[in-house]
Amino acid sequence: MNAVISTRNALQSLLPGSRELRALLDEIAASSEARDHGDVDTRDAIERIRAAGLGLFRLPVSEGGAGARLPQLYELVLELGAADSNIPHILRNHFAFVEKARRAAHLPHYARWLERVRAGELFGLGASENGTQHVGDGDGNTRLVPYGTGFRLTGAKYYSTGNLYFDHIMVNAKTPEGRFVVARVGVRQPGVDVRDDWDGIGQRLTASGTTVFTDVEVDAHDVLALDEDVKIAHQATFAQLWLTTIIAGIVRRIAADGARLVGTRGRNYYHASAERPADDPLLQQIVGELQSAAFVAESAVLRAGATLDAAFETSLAGKPDDTLFVEAALQAAKSKVAIDDIALKAATHLFDAGGASAATQRARLDRHWRNIRTIASHNPVAYKARAIGDHAVNGTALPRAAFF
Repeated sequence: MNAVISTRNALQSLLPGSRELRALLDEIAASSEARDHGDVDTRDAIERIRAAGLGLFRLPVSEGGAGARLPQLYELVLELGAADSNIPHILRNHFAFVEKARRAAHLPHYARWLERVRAGELFGLGASENGTQHVGDGDGNTRLVPYGTGFRLTGAKYYSTGNLYFDHIMVNAKTPEGRFVVARVGVRQPGVDVRDDWDGIGQRLTASGTTVFTDVEVDAHDVLALDEDVKIAHQATFAQLWLTTIIAGIVRRIAADGARLVGTRGRNYYHASAERPADDPLLQQIVGELQSAAFVAESAVLRAGATLDAAFETSLAGKPDDTLFVEAALQAAKSKVAIDDIALKAATHLFDAGGASAATQRARLDRHWRNIRTIASHNPVAYKARAIGDHAVNGTALPRAAFF
């Protein structure tokens, strides 16, 4: 394994703004329809991303990364969201792991795991379970029990986004003593069954289904007790903002689709204001509204990303600024509350620009609404809005658990 890692360490991430990165994004956009129809395997896009070193995007250039700041990473998510919203959704858990690993690189566990990241390997997550436990409380029925010099892992996780395409899974589990731990397992280890059984109305290619672990062998060096792990305030903000940024990327694509629809239409309504759709002021207004929705959505997530970047920098410096983390969590939450509404309206308004011909299966424009609705449902907006309001009115602290 060490020889393999050493060989692959020559991997260097594409840089923000580079022509090579632009070409990759254009390639992913061009093949989106083929993936949606099942003509091209999504693994091909993930392998292209792996080969381009994008999994190292946030690592320093000296370590093979691109040295990207968080706003540059979220701009990449915007671009990928506009190209094919499934792709950045697949990658979310890997990038969330990398962020945590950067903060915890002084711990031996993360030092070893970061070596795998630098080798171009991708990390997924096994956290959520079906059951009656409160969402985000970290409890579940997955168990890690001693076996020889190591452990064995048994349990099932749901919403296993991306694991089908990855190399490793970081699995939340509990020991017989009731201690919460995280264990690294290989996706292709015996006893690991990643099932592509996600049946959502949107984000259909994310493989957000079930992962089952049956007596999976785990090395003792790959088990970390959560009470020994590195924690920061509102550490879920990164992943939450990631989802909202994907939605903003979809709105960017909606705005482009609206302009294309009106610009290429040859027929107009019989009672239209102009014979040519491109000259019709009402259709121009619709396109202008879609363009404005995209601008507002992008501006909100990038501003929140800049605040989160500043907060993360204080953490990397060893002096986490709780005030900055709270502000980043607030901005991410406010962005979600506003953008979920803006995006769903834009996805519907798009059909006003295209008429009945835009409603064909061939046009695939319904995917925008389905994908937005699916992503937005990960964390119901009402709970975000209530917490924001309680904070504004009463000064009540924001939730610190997962999903905020």
